[in-house]
Amino acid sequence: MHDDDFTLLPDLAVRALGGSVIWANDEFFAEKENLITAAPAEYRPSTFGHKGQIYDGWETRRHRGEPGEDAAVVRLGVPGVIRGVVVDTAWFTGNYPPAFSLSALEVQGYPPAGEIAARTDWTPLIEHGKLTGDSRNPFPVEDENRWTHVKLTMHPDGGIARLRVHGEGRPDPALLGLGPLDLAALENGALVLDCSNRFYSSPNQLLYPGNARSMGEGWETARRRDDGNDWVRIRLAGPGLIRLAEIDTSWFLGNSPGAARLTGTTADGTEVELLPHTALLPDTRHRFPIAPVAASVEEVRLDIHPDGGLARLRLFGEFGG
Repeated sequence: MHDDDFTLLPDLAVRALGGSVIWANDEFFAEKENLITAAPAEYRPSTFGHKGQIYDGWETRRHRGEPGEDAAVVRLGVPGVIRGVVVDTAWFTGNYPPAFSLSALEVQGYPPAGEIAARTDWTPLIEHGKLTGDSRNPFPVEDENRWTHVKLTMHPDGGIARLRVHGEGRPDPALLGLGPLDLAALENGALVLDCSNRFYSSPNQLLYPGNARSMGEGWETARRRDDGNDWVRIRLAGPGLIRLAEIDTSWFLGNSPGAARLTGTTADGTEVELLPHTALLPDTRHRFPIAPVAASVEEVRLDIHPDGGLARLRLFGEFGG
C-alpha cells in the first residue's frame, strides 16, 4: 500500500466501529453526530426547519467577525495510528469553513467529555489546512503515536459534512495478555494488507466488530469470468497461535463463496496451512477448529473459491508461540 493510498485504510472514527462525537462548542444549524455517519452526505433542496436549510453534516452559527473558532471532539471507535484524514464539505458551498486544524489525544479511562475537550495537551497533527467547498479534502498525517480522540477545529465557523480518520488500529497494551482474543480484529491491531478485488465493498469490513447488519457491511467481489479465485491478505494483531476460525457468510445467499482456505505465514516467510479447502454454506456463521502448528503466524491469507461475499472473519488465539 502506497503512502498516498491512506483512504484504503479503515476509518477509525466511523460510527460502525463505535466512534462517537462526544463534544462540540456549537451545533446550531446541524448536529455534530453527522460527522461520522458511514453513508455519504445527502441533500434535499428547499427542506427548511426552524433554524434554516437542513444539512446532513455539522454546521455552526456565524461568528460575525467575533474572535474564536468552533471545534468538535471525536472519540475514535478504534484507537490507533492516524495515516490521513478526509474533511468532506459535501453540499456546503457558501457556508463551509475556509480552513481547519486537527489535533489528537490519548486518553486513559473514561473521563467526561467536557474534561477531555478542556485539556491543554492536545497534539497538533494538521495545522490550518485549507478547505474547498462541496468537495472531499484529503490530508496525509505523519505521526506514529496511538490516539484515542481527535479534535476538529473550524477556522472560524461553518459546515463540514463528514470527517474520515483513516489509520491502523492499536490495542490498549493494558488489555493484552489477559486471555484469548481475535487476532484478526481491527480493534486489536489487525489490518488488511491487500486483496484481489474490492468491487462492491471494502475488505476491511471483514475485521469490524459485531455482526454485519446487511450484505453491504461485509466484503463482496465482482463475479469472476476466469479460472482464478479471490483472496484477501491480513496482518494479524501480532504473531500468534490461531485456535479457532470463524468464517461468516451471513446475508450472502446467492453470492456466497463455495469454499474457503486459510494459509498462515510465519516470521521467516514459511507458509502454514491452517484450514484446507473447505466447503461453505450461504448465510451461515461457520466455526472451524484449527489444528495446532509449531510456529506462530504473522499474516493470514483467506482464499475464497471462486468469488463472492463474506460478512466477517474471526481468528481466535493468543499471542506468542
